[in-house]
Amino acid sequence: MERNIERYRKINCFVANWEGNLIASCILVIVPNLTRGARPYGLIENVITHPDYRRQGVGKRLIHHALQSAWSHNCYKIMLLTGSKTKEVHQFYEKAGFKKDIKTGFVATPISH
Repeated sequence: MERNIERYRKINCFVANWEGNLIASCILVIVPNLTRGARPYGLIENVITHPDYRRQGVGKRLIHHALQSAWSHNCYKIMLLTGSKTKEVHQFYEKAGFKKDIKTGFVATPISH
């Protein structure tokens, strides 16, 4: 699976290391688009920071790098979904530049038998 990500140039994995240890990561996918003058859009997923390094700005800097990369790829928007219901997580994303209630997100999962 990691090799597929490495080969697909539209998938970018941003990581933060401290003293040789992975402490945070996020994935940015650049999605081709047929609207908006064929400008792509970005999707950020798998944002995670090790609990020992939270509230130190690591995640915010990582998201900032992902956003800058998306803008440099001429994305007209970047979307992010979170499964978290906690106020603090939502505030974190809002402080990083994301806005709630602009679009409505829907998620489909496989049907269990």
